[in-house]
Parts: sequence; structure tokens; C-alpha cells
Amino acid sequence: MRSRDGIPDKVLEEIFPKKLSRSQSSDEVYTRLKKMILFGKPKKGQKLIQEEVVQRFNLNKAAVTVAFSRLRKEKLTVTKRRIGSFVA
Repeated sequence: MRSRDGIPDKVLEEIFPKKLSRSQSSDEVYTRLKKMILFGKPKKGQKLIQEEVVQRFNLNKAAVTVAFSRLRKEKLTVTKRRIGSFVA
């Protein structure tokens, strides 16, 4: 099953096996998302939806935003204006 055309639920559950605390640092979120991308889950070109990660795992939106920004700076993701972030 896929959440709103984003990352498949199974993939999210592998990387975030349990809900993290809302105060979870952006470093931890970044590390888990980077690991997910480097292991090919999700695949190149797949859309990453920040709000999906925030809601599904009850995370702090700022931490997820910072993590997505770091992924973009490392060229692991690309952001298309008004469309979203995608695995590079």
C-alpha cells in the first residue's frame, strides 16, 4: 500500500519501525531517510512527501524539513518547485 502516491508504507515501516518522539532530532530523521535512499528504498524518481513522514511518525515538522534540506544539499534528492521532493 502507498500513502498518497509517496513512499510505500512497507518501506516507511522498515526505516521507522516505531514512532519516534516528537522531539526527535533532525539528525536522526536525516540519518534514517538517507539510509533508506542509499539502500534503494524508495527508488530513483520516487516522490518523498514531508507531511507524510511528519504525520505517519508523529514527528516535529521542523526536524523533517531540516532533514529534507540536508538530503537535497547532498544531492540525494531533488526538489521541483511546487511539485515536491524526489529521490535523485
